[in-house]
Amino acid sequence: MPTAEAPEDQYTAEPFVPEGAGLAALREAAAGCRGCPLHRDATQTVFGTGKSDARVMLVGEQPGDQEDRQGKPFVGPAGKLLDRALEEAGLDPADAYVTNAVKHFKFTQAEPRKRRIHKAPSLREMTACGPWLAAELAIVEPELIVVLGATAGKALLGSSFRVGEVRGTVLEREIHGRAERLVPTVHPSSVLRADDREGAYQGLVADLKVAARALA
Repeated sequence: MPTAEAPEDQYTAEPFVPEGAGLAALREAAAGCRGCPLHRDATQTVFGTGKSDARVMLVGEQPGDQEDRQGKPFVGPAGKLLDRALEEAGLDPADAYVTNAVKHFKFTQAEPRKRRIHKAPSLREMTACGPWLAAELAIVEPELIVVLGATAGKALLGSSFRVGEVRGTVLEREIHGRAERLVPTVHPSSVLRADDREGAYQGLVADLKVAARALA
């Protein structure tokens, strides 16, 4: 008899997402997610954090090295820069719900104990993780989603998304069956890599000010 496919071979988190669960139960269930092969090498699942009634949801790409070690999103250098930019734009980071499109760290490593290098998740991996993001959106019901970077944009808006074409604008789209307003911008890690870091940072702040005005 043929053996059943493992959930990770099916590339969907659906079997692991408990119906009708609150954020705490979702976070607990996500710790055991085997919906795609990324769980094998990551230290742990990095689920979203924040208030269940947050007005704004920030969606990034995936956990980085520090997030993977600490189990929380945006706790590394990019997260610190994002908090500073949010405050400068008039948004309180403590009032936001922060999560990623993909909940496990994807990386390459030349050899053990060498630095782990971030690797962009595939569309298949983003789609596999979609049920977690859909569940978070259904509970939080944010007034606005801030889309941080191209990967988050593709996960929410489809593979044709280009952050440079729509950054700093308010979009209205149906996401996972809900009418949503979204403001796309760059991922804060791209600011850290930019040649003109100050210019890139001011661009991020300008986009976040659009989000702040949309919530006003």
